Amino acid sequence: MNNYFALTLTEMGIGKIELAVISAVILIFPILFVYASKNLDAKGVFEWMMEKPNDWIGKK
Repeated sequence: MNNYFALTLTEMGIGKIELAVISAVILIFPILFVYASKNLDAKGVFEWMMEKPNDWIGKK
């Protein structure tokens, strides 16, 4: 005896616009995460600090 339970997207209140937003986030997030990870490593931050020492937070 198999009892399956599922709701359709309409029953959950997800319309076409919400589905498009969810799809866009699923596609864009991994790309931006990898891009940000490469730019926010310790070496990258240190290089930025050495290029612009007057822009450091707290240095006034």
